[in-house]
This record gives sequence, structure tokens and C-alpha cells, in this order.
Amino acid sequence: MTNAVDIRECILDILRKVMQEGKYSHLATSDAFERRGYLDKKERALITRIVEGTLENLIQIDYYIDQFSKVPVKKMKPAVRCILQSAVYQICYMDGVPDAAACNEAVKLAKKKGFLNLSGFINGVLRNISRNKDSLALPDKKSGPERYLSVRYSIPEWMIRMWESDFSYDLNKEAGWQGMVSLLSSFEEPPQTTILVNTVRITPSQLKARLKAEGVTVQNTKLSNAFRLSGYDQLFRLKSFEEGLFYAQDISPMLAMEAVAAKEGDFIIDVCAAPGGKALYMAWRLNGTGRVLARDLTKEKTALLLENKNRCQADNLDVQVWDAAVFDPQLEEKADIVIADLPCSGLGVLRRKKDIRYKASLSQCEELAKLQREILSVACRYVKPDGKLVYSTCTINRMENEENARWFLSAHPKFQLLWEKQYLPGDTGGDGFYSAAFCRI
Repeated sequence: MTNAVDIRECILDILRKVMQEGKYSHLATSDAFERRGYLDKKERALITRIVEGTLENLIQIDYYIDQFSKVPVKKMKPAVRCILQSAVYQICYMDGVPDAAACNEAVKLAKKKGFLNLSGFINGVLRNISRNKDSLALPDKKSGPERYLSVRYSIPEWMIRMWESDFSYDLNKEAGWQGMVSLLSSFEEPPQTTILVNTVRITPSQLKARLKAEGVTVQNTKLSNAFRLSGYDQLFRLKSFEEGLFYAQDISPMLAMEAVAAKEGDFIIDVCAAPGGKALYMAWRLNGTGRVLARDLTKEKTALLLENKNRCQADNLDVQVWDAAVFDPQLEEKADIVIADLPCSGLGVLRRKKDIRYKASLSQCEELAKLQREILSVACRYVKPDGKLVYSTCTINRMENEENARWFLSAHPKFQLLWEKQYLPGDTGGDGFYSAAFCRI
């Protein structure tokens, strides 16, 4: 059993890598666990919950700390800030950790990290919050609804203002307020694990039986070739995963790929394919026929593609390094289907990747929208007459979605819109996701 201070030190290590170095939380957590192979399942679960919970509630946590600290959160030393933030999460949001333990372990960790002179300050702030946690107040809702919602749901105000405009949420009216609250509260729901069955190698019923034999709880979804899983420890350690009998992917992009209706013998190009979920979906949809060309920008990304291709034995899937913004004349008008699942702000997956909300910005969205247009202008040239171009993102932002679709139709009159769909988080039980399909006339 790992001692409590070591567990808190692991939490601090992860949070600092996320908040200071800009590393994605799931990668920082995986790296920390890999370096600490001695952690058992229960310890990993506790660390993950505290890290993700701290990030998910960070704006609200900082708001509380600022009420009891003479030093504003933003001016604190990074390590001290992270120690306080994770301790406040334990005090205010977790029933299983006694307040005294959260305070004491935070103080011990601060001393261990060389902040002996600040241990009294840390202890005082945490004990004050603990004594007053049942009466902690949020900003006034009426005088500043965006500010209130930002603190209540730990979502930056600029996102709330953007969604007010994008979805016509009038916060002064009940319907608009409830619409916004429904969207923001969906990010608090735990993400679900869904998998796509490798139907070339096993039937859905056979895989369901295999997974149950491995102790996994399996539920059906809207798709006959996809299941929702729970009750497992580490997905990649399941024998059926190692054998490549399924691929883990959110249900929303699965529904989009199903709507594309690829047919056996098709030639399909996925221009930004890593880590490979949509490319594998298409390869299996072709039932081992045709060809799927999966490309991405770097060797690191295509290494992920190759790993999944080899694990799943997808023989009709080829992998290449290629910049999607650079035209390849050899592929001009060759593809039956081109998939352009493009780099985006990722605002549809906030409940799965808590830290995106603090990394994203309006200027970044604008830059990404411009990049998406550049890639779409290249990718559409690979589509043969009567072929399809499928544009998708994992964001909920009209600038990167519907507005780009309108721009594409205006700039490329040889294409017409077949369908488009914006899934909000929770619509399908999955993440927020946008997709649009265009046919070349």
C-alpha cells in the first residue's frame, strides 16, 4: 500500500505537467502510472479521480481559494497552487477523504517539496475553507449570469458567450437559461467507454460473450456493431483488446461513419487519421475488400495508426505520412470517399479531456477554422465524381463547423450538401461531434 503523501505527490506531478507544461491530462496521468508501476487499481482510481476532479472544477476551486487567501491564486507559486487546488477538491467535492486528512497531507507534501515556510499559510487556507464549506457562495446570478455559470460549471466565460450566440441561448429567458445549463451540466457527466467490433474477425454476439467471460459488463448501443463497456480495470489489458477484436471509440463519430454508407470495394482516404478509429471503421465496413488509405502529419501519429492496424489485422488499410494541407496529384479524383476529421478546438470532449477548457481560446478557434478550410480545399480534390467528402470535428463551435460547411459550399460549387449533424454532449450518450457529408456532382 502506497502512503498518502506519495499518492498526493503523484497528483501534484500530474497537475504541474498539465498546468505548467501544457501536457494533456490523460497523457500526464498515463506517464505517471507507468513510472509508478507499484500503484494498485484502487490507488490509480483515487489519483485519477482527484486529478480529473480538480481540473473539472478548477475555476470554482480557485474562486473559493481567493475568498480565503490574501495571495490571489494566480500569483501563487505553481506547486503551492496545485497542492491547494487538489486539497480543496478533496475537501469540497469528495466524501471519502476526511477534511483533516486532506489538510494534513497537503501540509506534509508542501514540506516535502521545500515549502516549509508556506506550510502555515496552506494549513490556514484549507482549514478555513473546511470550516466554511457549507456556506461557500457563488457569484450573483442576476448581476452577472455568464460569470455565475463560469464559476458554477468551471467553464471559461468566453465559451459561454460563444455558445449564447451559436445556439441562441438567451440567458434572460427560461428556455435559454435551461438550454445553457443542460449543455454545461453535460460536461459533468462521466464519459462512457464504447467499442467498435472488428466484424471482419468476430461477430458482435461472439465478442459480447468473450468480454463477459473476461469480467466486463457489456451493454448494447444504437449500433449493432458497438457496445458500451464498464466494470473493467485497464482496457488495453483485456485479452480481446490485445487480439484486436475491437477498437475503443466514442459513439458519436461511429454514428457519423455509419451514415456515410461505405460499400464493399470502395477506395477511401482518411486525411487526418490518427489514432485510427474512423479508418478502422471504414476498413471493417468494407469487409476486407477495397482499400483505406490512412494518412497523418508525423511519424509519431502514423505509429499509432500502424499499431492499431497491426493489432486489429486490418489488411485493407494502408498507412502513410502526409501533410493533409499539401495536395497529392497522384490521388486526384481517385477516392469514392474522403474523410476529413480535422484538427479542432475539441470543445465537444470537455468531459473526457478536462484540461482542454483551459488550453483553448477564441483566437485558437479562428486559426483552426482557417486551417480546416485549407485542408478541405485540398481534400475535396481527391473525390471522384459522385463521390463523397465527409467533414467532421469533435467540437461544438459554429465557426469550425456550420460556418465552414457554408464556406465550403460557396467556394466549391461542384459539391452539394447531403447532410450535416451537430451532436451536443449527451445527445447520443457520447461526446459533442459535428459531421457533414458533401457529394461531388
